[in-house]
Amino acid sequence: MSDRDGGRSAGDRARPRFPKRAVITGGMPYGNKDLHFGHVGGVFVPADMFARFLRDRIGPENVIFVSGTDCYGSPIVEDHRKLAERGEFQGDLEAFVRYNHERQRATLAAYGISLDAFAASGLGRYREIHQEMGAWILEALHAHGHLEKRTTPQWYDAERGTFLNGRQVVGRCPVQGCRSENAYADECSLGHQYEFKDLINPRSTLTGRRPEMRDVTNWYLKTGEFRDTLLPWYECLRETGEWRPFAVSSVLEYFEPPTIHVTRDQMEALQEALPALPPHELREGQSQSVQIIFERLEAMEAARAVLGERGIRYRVGKTLVPFRLTGNLEWGLPAPEIDGLARLTFWVWPESLWAPISFTAAYLEQQGKQKETWREWWCSDDATVYQFIGEDNVYFYGLAQMAMFLGVQPGDPVTDPPEGELRLTRIVANRHLLFLDKKASSSSAVKPPMANDLLSFYTADQLRAHFLSLGLGTRSVSFRPKPLNPSADPRDADPVLKEGNLLSNAFNRAVRSCFYTAQKYFEGKLPRGEVSPDVRERSEAAILDYEAAMAALEFHRAVEVAGDLIREINSRWTRSNPYSEECDPEVRRQALVDAFQMVRVAAVLVHPVAPEGTERIREYLQVGEELWHWERLFEPLLALVPDPADHALKFLEPRTDFFEKPPSQT
Repeated sequence: MSDRDGGRSAGDRARPRFPKRAVITGGMPYGNKDLHFGHVGGVFVPADMFARFLRDRIGPENVIFVSGTDCYGSPIVEDHRKLAERGEFQGDLEAFVRYNHERQRATLAAYGISLDAFAASGLGRYREIHQEMGAWILEALHAHGHLEKRTTPQWYDAERGTFLNGRQVVGRCPVQGCRSENAYADECSLGHQYEFKDLINPRSTLTGRRPEMRDVTNWYLKTGEFRDTLLPWYECLRETGEWRPFAVSSVLEYFEPPTIHVTRDQMEALQEALPALPPHELREGQSQSVQIIFERLEAMEAARAVLGERGIRYRVGKTLVPFRLTGNLEWGLPAPEIDGLARLTFWVWPESLWAPISFTAAYLEQQGKQKETWREWWCSDDATVYQFIGEDNVYFYGLAQMAMFLGVQPGDPVTDPPEGELRLTRIVANRHLLFLDKKASSSSAVKPPMANDLLSFYTADQLRAHFLSLGLGTRSVSFRPKPLNPSADPRDADPVLKEGNLLSNAFNRAVRSCFYTAQKYFEGKLPRGEVSPDVRERSEAAILDYEAAMAALEFHRAVEVAGDLIREINSRWTRSNPYSEECDPEVRRQALVDAFQMVRVAAVLVHPVAPEGTERIREYLQVGEELWHWERLFEPLLALVPDPADHALKFLEPRTDFFEKPPSQT
């Protein structure tokens, strides 16, 4: 266990182990817009709950929680261009991402996301350290022989004298039967994928002219070299359950052999093409396609060229392919010159993978420490990095990042490296957070509600409790806020308020009952006495159940544990009715001692879920930050006060709420 082991063990029950130090990262939002509900509810709220729990569990000095704005990438360039052309934004790209970075920061603050650093990969000192980190990684990968140069054609706008990114070339989708006129370089608006050279009537969004094809050379990570090292590691993760099962399964799909899928309605043309293909196995699939399986990636690439020349439509299966590290777009993080390849920038995805390391280094430097002390957090056996991401990003964080981290090791890479070498991280992937049963995104027909807009209808604590209860670690779940649901029945309850009402109704009632009774019968002081054995046992069981759920990263189960304890406080209170004049004084005193103890435990369990309301409870209890410390959680509340014989509580005015409701709900 960590140095702060949470106090004594209860009975013979095994306690989970936590690292001595931990880094928590939240997936980086693009710098072209503010945050929508999925960013906050699907990634940042779970990450924040775990960061807050670990601060309470192993000590705030042992936890770093970082994220930041992803300042590079073609969507940012394209959105800036469109807004500038319409006169809706004045300023260059850096000003654009800075503007959105500050919007994102404000949104996260409004939701109580307790980041130690919300950085920006393209701004100020963060950018400088980020570029240094990128140079170290690329040079280490090259020195260890894990890079290769690959030359590929790319669209080029001769009039502007610039290469074009995937969003700056549009045309008509080449897939037979598709009528989309809104197709980008290699993917249309309906999701069809194709070779970018097959795009019909391509035109540059910068000039409206047909772009040229020019060869470019970039650095690629030889991902396939790490197959034999990573495969047993992923299989072990599947056995131990350290990662969520769907995330491991998603990664393992890329360990299939190189495969091309061709629909059965093209079998006649395919049969004619088969003799021209490299050695392969033709396999009948269970779907409407057949599979052409190759032993080597190069053979599959040669086969793609043959099929393309004959007009045969196909799609490729998932397999280990070289991972592009650099590009040549002007708006990008500069890459160092190696072997004569100069004036390159990093491709957005790899540089976003080491960004959390850069942000950790920058944060430590801001704290007056050497930025190289980041290694104590990312390269130490007694530290763990937990990375919270959405389902769509599992390939990048779960596979490409791991290969990149292995590649910076000297010698033969291992998944359990020696002290001082970059360690593989723990991926915490969530399923999709749907909106009204549909996947919503800024580029789809279903637009997601913006996170800030939701605060017009709900408090941050209400939304946090609801998002955490959804169990996104196991399944995709629909977010159905009644005010934004046109098909909602006015007679039905708002599903978003179920967990919030537990706080604003049940927990409010429990806490207020304790304070009002203490004010009426005990002069506003904390009553003295021993906690009843059954209450102590029930509280300890809740503590251990909650701790086990958090160790397993099952946040919905932790919320349930806290909710059950809150309900029991009210149930016991109703049975004893200590506020009543008819209640026996000794029964009243004992009931209040027990209720305050259960409130104290429940507040600690709810603290990572609803920090604003629980901090208010601590304020009225007149107890210091030690209330949250897990090494003292098995102690009675009286043990935390300086004078147990005469501890005054803060006076609670009538109808005071610890967990408030917005005006629209009252």
